[in-house]
Amino acid sequence: MARDPLPALDTNYDEIVAIRRDIHAHPELAFKESRTAAVVEKALRSWNIKVHAGLGKTGVVGILRKGNSKRAIMLRADMDALPIQEENSFDHRSQHAQTMHACGHDGHTAILLGAARELAQLESFDGTVYFLFQPAEENGNAGAKAMINDGLFEKFPVDAIYGMHNWPDLPVGKFGVVPGKMMAGAAKFKVTINGAGGHAALPHIARDPVPPMIALAQAIQTVLTRDLRPLDCAVISITQVAAGGAAHNIIPATASLGGSIRAFEDGVFDTIEGRIQELAESIAKAHRCTAQVEITRSYPPLINSQLEFEAAVHSLRAIAGEPNVEVIEPVMGSEDFSYYLQKKPGCFVFIGNGDANGTGLGPCSLHNPNYDFNDLAIPVGVRYWCGLVESLLPKSPQETA
Repeated sequence: MARDPLPALDTNYDEIVAIRRDIHAHPELAFKESRTAAVVEKALRSWNIKVHAGLGKTGVVGILRKGNSKRAIMLRADMDALPIQEENSFDHRSQHAQTMHACGHDGHTAILLGAARELAQLESFDGTVYFLFQPAEENGNAGAKAMINDGLFEKFPVDAIYGMHNWPDLPVGKFGVVPGKMMAGAAKFKVTINGAGGHAALPHIARDPVPPMIALAQAIQTVLTRDLRPLDCAVISITQVAAGGAAHNIIPATASLGGSIRAFEDGVFDTIEGRIQELAESIAKAHRCTAQVEITRSYPPLINSQLEFEAAVHSLRAIAGEPNVEVIEPVMGSEDFSYYLQKKPGCFVFIGNGDANGTGLGPCSLHNPNYDFNDLAIPVGVRYWCGLVESLLPKSPQETA
C-alpha cells in the first residue's frame, strides 16, 4: 500500500521546516553559500553523519554508511539563490537586498537534510549514501561541474546519482518523471554590430548599426522555421537589446542584441550557431557595418538513464501511489545536474510544489519575486529519498530476519 503523500507537518518536521525558512531568510548567490553550507554541516554533524566540506568551493558532502555492502548512491540538492528582490512579507522573507530563494533551492536542501536525518536513525539499508549539497546551479555558474572538477566522483565513488527539483505545475504529493531527454541544453549568444556614429540629422555620413540589429533580430527567428527540421526542438529567445545613450540625436557607433538558445541535440545547436553567425555577418555587411558574434554553450541536455529512471519510478509509485507519478513532457529549461549524468547513470525528477505556496501568499512560479517553497512538500520529498535508498541498497534477507 502506498503511503499517504500528503501528511500534516507534525513536530517531526518542525526542525527541518525551521532550517528551510532560515535558509530562505538568508539567501546566498553562486559560490558564496558559506552560511548555508555551515547550516548544512552543523545539521549533518548533529545527526552523527560524517562531512566533507569545501568541495567545489562551498559544496558539502555528507557520508552515511550502514552495513558492509560496497554499493553506493548519491542524492543531490542545490543551495544557491537568485539575484531577485523578494516581494513577500512573511517573517522568513529574504533579509538581503536583490537576493532571493526564488527557485526553491532552500526547499531542496531541507528535503535532503530531512532524508539524512531519517536515514541516520534507521537501520533499513546496506551500503553508502552520499548527501551532496551543491553550490552555484543558477545562471550558468555550473557548480556541478566545479564539484566534478574538484574530484567529486574520485573522492566519493558511486553507482548512480539522483536529483529532484520542485515544480509548481504539479500539486503537492505528485511527481513528474521523464524517461531519457528531460531538460534541454543551453547556450547564450551576443551579437555586436559595429558601425560609425554620427549626427542623427546626417545619417548618410554615419554607418548606423541600429537598422541591421533590428533586421537581424527578425531574421534569427527564421532559423527555427527554415533551417531546422520541423521535428527538431529548439528555442531562440532574444532577451537583451542595446543601442545608443541618453541623447536622442546621436547615431550610435555600436548596437547589440543577445539571448538564449535551448535544444536537445548537438547538431541543432551547431545549425543555430552557424546560421546566427552567417546572418549577422551578411546583414551587417549589407548595411556597411561589421558583426562580432559570441556564442557560449553552458549546460548540456539532461538525459536520464533508463535503469535509474525505472528505479526512481518504482520508488515513487511505492511512496506516492501510481496515480501520483506522472510521465510529463520534456522541458526547455536547463539544469547542471546534466553534468553528473555525463559521468554517472542517474535520474532527475520533479516534485510537486502546488499552485499556492506554503504560506498562502503569492504565486508559486519559479523565479518569481513572490515565490516561496511549499513546506508541505518536505515530507513527500523525504519519503522519496528514503524509499529510494531502501530500494537501491536493500539489506540481505539474513539482516532483515
